[in-house]
Amino acid sequence: MGKKVKWSWTSALIGAASASAAAAVFLAKPKDPTFTLISISLTSFKLKPPVLEAELLLTVHVTNPNVAPVHYSSTTMSILYDGSPLGSADVTAGSQPPRSCQVLRLPARLDGVELAHHAGRFFADVARREMVLDAKLDVAGVARVLWWDHRFRVHVDSHVTVDPVFLDVIEQENRSELELFLA
Repeated sequence: MGKKVKWSWTSALIGAASASAAAAVFLAKPKDPTFTLISISLTSFKLKPPVLEAELLLTVHVTNPNVAPVHYSSTTMSILYDGSPLGSADVTAGSQPPRSCQVLRLPARLDGVELAHHAGRFFADVARREMVLDAKLDVAGVARVLWWDHRFRVHVDSHVTVDPVFLDVIEQENRSELELFLA
């Protein structure tokens, strides 16, 4: 009827090792982190004519869905209003464990002179109680997988609608894109 097949432990072990390696590569495929702005708090408001400065505290929820811990360098997030730079927030260097969530508190400073250039639109936004802000951030770091360090960069674009009176977050859309450097 048929030929008798000879069983080989070597072939079975090679097949099992190949299947395990393929599953590990599939499960360890890098995923984009997620960023969500939780709240905005006014910490300081200084009016020294003709200069107005406002300092805020941004509370951001960050999720690392990957199987590797990450270490990232300090950077600055740009805050834009009507396409123009309005302020910035400092992100200090740090790390995040694998498959974890973290809450970051970022001190931010807004430039009142720049806001004055958009006074008409700003007062219309205050009357409507909806102000649209954009934020851009590039974070560089290293993810350690076994004994190899892999450099990466994450670019984040955020589009946030806030209530300029009570500083409530009304709506947001956040996109992050992970770039992994294998060399």
